[in-house]
Amino acid sequence: METVPGYRIHREKAWARSSKSHHGHRRSLFVHYNRDATASQLSRDLYAATGTRVSRVTVSNRLHETVLFARRPAVCVPLTSTNRRVRLAWCREHRDWSMDQWATVLFTDESRFSLNTDSRRTFIWREPGTRYLHSNVREIDHYGGGGLMVWAGIMLDGRTPLHVIKRGTVTGVSYRDEILEPYVRFFRGAVGPEFILMEDNGRSHRALLVDEFLESEDILRMDWPARSPDFNPIEQVWDSLGWAIATRNPL
Repeated sequence: METVPGYRIHREKAWARSSKSHHGHRRSLFVHYNRDATASQLSRDLYAATGTRVSRVTVSNRLHETVLFARRPAVCVPLTSTNRRVRLAWCREHRDWSMDQWATVLFTDESRFSLNTDSRRTFIWREPGTRYLHSNVREIDHYGGGGLMVWAGIMLDGRTPLHVIKRGTVTGVSYRDEILEPYVRFFRGAVGPEFILMEDNGRSHRALLVDEFLESEDILRMDWPARSPDFNPIEQVWDSLGWAIATRNPL
């Protein structure tokens, strides 16, 4: 095994075809570190470490043979040590909850969607060097077409309607009048006193008039750790809705 700064590179002898001989050596590259490196960068680093010239295309081909492909990375929110500690404590507190307990929780959230196709979610098949051919270009107007802010809630055996926020932003007043009164209060009455509202720590959710409304309606609010959208199952709904919008047929 040879080491290049930021990588571990394993050399593996195998039979392979070449332009001059059917026998040769094939190098398989397994990248364990610095996954942001490009094939060209790997080629240069390999040459610097071993003196062997390997083209960018060869590097890509060998990585593909080992089931390594260039893909968009998953993203997450940055967490401080306090965030991690609080999130872990929340998980430990709720890990033994029964299905009956979870069935009393209404998971809610707001999300914003562009009415244009989201190019970051759309992939196309194209030949190398044809990126800017007319057939391979998708028109996206980031400053036109508008968008919608929506709110919804889900439970194990039910859901709220998808509510479109009228002015596109949520304030304490609009949250109380558009969301809590017509939807959350209804679910509280249907479930009973054991009903629990899950909402994140957005500013509009923590307004004094919101606190007063929840108290007056005897609605219990679940303590929610900061920077934890991944804990909320409704994020799966938003993701599915986002894909549906991105792949919808143009009007």
